Amino acid sequence: MINEYLKELAMENKSKNILMNNVIKTLSEDEWNKEFNGFYKSIHELCSHIYIADYDWINWLKRFEPLNNFEIVNSDLFVSKYKFKENIFNNINEYLIKRTEYDDILIEFVDELKENFLNKILKLPNSNGNLNEYKIENLVIHIFHHSMHHKGMIALYLDMLGKDNDFGG
Repeated sequence: MINEYLKELAMENKSKNILMNNVIKTLSEDEWNKEFNGFYKSIHELCSHIYIADYDWINWLKRFEPLNNFEIVNSDLFVSKYKFKENIFNNINEYLIKRTEYDDILIEFVDELKENFLNKILKLPNSNGNLNEYKIENLVIHIFHHSMHHKGMIALYLDMLGKDNDFGG
């Protein structure tokens, strides 16, 4: 049952990104980089953050690997290391291409998940070195919740630019 829910989340994520990106591709470079009074200063910075955070899940996948062999961890898409709050796209078109590729990778990832694997507990050290236990299904769900949270921020910035958008929940 959780597998179906995760597949729905992955497909919904891709669907919302398509709707959001249909608005983003109409932005000028000035609008893409316009600074707002928020933690993430621009739509460019928010899109980079979402992508980097999603990308960081590959590190989680590598931690999962002892528990499950994922095909997608070897994807050519994941050869770089990014820094927190780095603007990683040279332009809107580059973002649109990479985002689309990554959304397809997330769907492939979810398709590889098996319920017995999702119920496993992963023990990982936190920043203080203390071991925390994480149910794998909860970690996967978090990928999609994090992305949706920031899509809401992008919708707000688009509203502030006067851009019609309705890709929220």
